[in-house]
Formats: sequence, structure tokens, C-alpha cells
Amino acid sequence: MKEILDAIQSQDSTAADFAALSLPESYRAITVHKDEAEMFAGLETRDKDPRKSIHLDDVPVPELGPGEALVAVMASSVNYNSVWTSIFEPVSTFSFLERYGKLSELTKRHDLPYHVIGSDLAGVVLRTGPGVNAWNPGDEVVAHCLSVELESSDGHNDTMLDPEQRIWGFETNFGGLAEIALVKSNQLMPKPKHLSWEEAAAPGLVNSTAYRQLVSRNGAGMKQGDNVLIWGASGGLGSYATQFALAGGANPICVVSSPEKADICRAMGAEAVIDRNAEGYKFWKDERTQDPKEWKRFGKRIREFTGGEDIDIVFEHPGRETFGASVYVTRKGGTITTCASTSGYMHEYDNRYLWMSLKRIIGSHFANYREAWEANRLIAKGKIHPTLSKTYSLEDTGQAAYDVHRNLHQGKVGVLSLAPREGLGVRDQEMREQHIDAINRFRNV
Repeated sequence: MKEILDAIQSQDSTAADFAALSLPESYRAITVHKDEAEMFAGLETRDKDPRKSIHLDDVPVPELGPGEALVAVMASSVNYNSVWTSIFEPVSTFSFLERYGKLSELTKRHDLPYHVIGSDLAGVVLRTGPGVNAWNPGDEVVAHCLSVELESSDGHNDTMLDPEQRIWGFETNFGGLAEIALVKSNQLMPKPKHLSWEEAAAPGLVNSTAYRQLVSRNGAGMKQGDNVLIWGASGGLGSYATQFALAGGANPICVVSSPEKADICRAMGAEAVIDRNAEGYKFWKDERTQDPKEWKRFGKRIREFTGGEDIDIVFEHPGRETFGASVYVTRKGGTITTCASTSGYMHEYDNRYLWMSLKRIIGSHFANYREAWEANRLIAKGKIHPTLSKTYSLEDTGQAAYDVHRNLHQGKVGVLSLAPREGLGVRDQEMREQHIDAINRFRNV
């Protein structure tokens, strides 16, 4: 891998130089193992430890197929889907790989006894397969995580509706927490030139997810002046929703769980912040019974920030713990957009407050290529900034996943792959200087 890294770090390397590089037979990758899928059986979710299931292995470089690219990964990041993979919840991801492997001769590559995980990367194209015209060896790129076959008519207005749509590195193999990754060429986007490798790798999944869920017409279609309730507003997903709300002229009401997280939201520019632990909101009396009085108290608190107005859009991702409150506090005709459900998938709410008030619930899942491209374009223009709080080595990915699982992190958690240290990869120093205060502020979330 030294030859590849030297070429990336040299300012004189050309596309021909990268095309001439010899590919190694194997590379280091973060994996989970199929024969360990039952290792946490019987344990509560919180007690499942990614440090025990995540491995750093040498694995063979996969065969390159039509419409695909091999990318040298300089940096990646940990998303919650990597936590789910590592604790084998809600199901083992090997079931996804087995199903994908049955699709074609080429997809059999993905059905292996190990799963290379990770749904973000920033790096450099090494090879492209037949039919790839837009990208060349040596191109510096980031990758979004939508892997789609596009053989069905259902996916051609919105690729997220394609029946063979998958999340790369979660429902496919050869993900980004590795030294080399295999992606479809239509996952690639230009790396923002003013960012380091680890900064550029951080936004991918969560930035695009937040864009679709909040801004896109496929999501809430946020407009100027909207009151937007953002749960977990300082976290990897919520921090981008908060930025989109502020940049788009909306009014974010940020919900967090500690004074430190409240300070992060204020540092981003938000003024309305609710620390739900400090204010003692308990939306459930017990595991089966919600407390409408707490919904009402929460709604009253929100109206103190909005001049008496109710919420236009709820940016929902905790799920079961908060969903009843989210439906209640939304204004008549308002919208609840939902993804993830990190506190549980079985949502409960009082349908009277939805049905009789003409509210809408919109399911939102990642983003199509256009949405991901637009979200990345805003990063490249310096309108939205990476929220990267800490960067780990590839060897310490298990600890990084543990921190995300236990909510010990702020913003996004980065992982260095081939990059030997932080701060490398900046190509536009002038633009970086223009945005350095914001970059540093968001890196210190």
C-alpha cells in the first residue's frame, strides 16, 4: 500500500501514474464474522459490545465489475448502521449479503463469511470497470452509500424506490472502513477541496440523509420561516439538520440531552435549545404507557421559543421513545419525517392528533444520487460544515463503534484508513482560510 499512498501524497502524480499502479492482492479491512453472528444472543442491546465483534483483517481485493470502481480509502467514519452491523441487530447483515449474492453471478462476490463494513469514504480512484466514463484513476472523491441496480422502472424517478436499492457497506460488502473499497461509479462525488480527508469523509451518509429528510421535496420540503423540531440536534444526523435549517432560513428548535450538547447547538448558531434531561421530560410512564401530560408540557415549552406557534416539521430519528410526543406537538397540517428509530422501531402515538389534524408522517431513508450530490455541493461551497469531533485509527474502529453505540460521542466520529495522520488532503488552502473559523468550530463539537 506504500506505493499507492506515495502516489496520493505526491503533487506530481497523473491519472496515468495511478492507472499504472499495481494493486495489492489484499488489504486491511474492518470486518464482522458470520460464525460470530450469535455471539450476543440473550444480551440486552446496550450490553452488546462492538469491540468484541469487530475485527481488523487482511482480505482479498475483490473483482472489479462493470460500472464499478476501486477506491483507495484515505479516511472513513462510523455511522449507526455500523453499530447495528457489529451487534447483529435488528438482524445479522449476513442475511442481506446472502440475498444479494443470489441476484447474479457478479453479486456472488458479496456473499462471504466476513463482511467489510462502513458507509462513508474519502479517497482516490484506483481502477474503474467497463462502462465507467465520468471517473478516472487519480480522481479525489467521496462516496455516498446508495447502491442501486436500476433495472426496475420503479427506481427511475427516485432511486431510493428501486426494489434492488441497498446501503453500501451495510447491505453490501466491501465497505469504506478499509484501505480499499469497492463502489458503483454512481456513488462517487468530488471531494470538497478545502477539507482534509477525515473531514471530507464525515458528512456523507448523515449529511445526505438529513438533506432528503428535511430539505428535499421527497422529504419535508422545508421552507423559510418553518419551525423545525430536531431531536438529537448535536449528533451525527441532527447536527446537519440543524445546519440545513439555519442555512435555509428556518427556525430550528434543538432537543439535546446535556448542557454540553446544548452548547454545541448554540455554537452552530441555534438559539432555541431544549435539554430534555435537565427539564425532566419523561414521555413514558412505563414501558407500555405514554404520558400525554408530558407531551403537552413539551409543546408549551416549544411555543415559548416560537412566539406561540406550533412545529411545522419534526425531524424524527429516535423513534419509539419520542414519536408520540412528535406527533402531538406538530401543528395542524404539519409534517413528521422519520428515519432510523435508534430507540426502537415499534412506534406508538395517538392517531387522533394525526388524523383529525391532517398531519403527515413521511418515511425517509438515505438519499438518491441527486440529493446526495446537492448535499455534498453545499459542503464543497462552505455552506454546510463537517461536524467531526474525534478521529480514530483503523485499528481502533471497535472503540469508535462502541462510543457511538453508547452515545459517548458528539457529531461524527472519523476513522483514518490510509491517511497517516489528520489534516492531510487539503487542496484549496485559500478557501479553507475563508472558512477556517467555522471548520474549527464544527470540528470541536
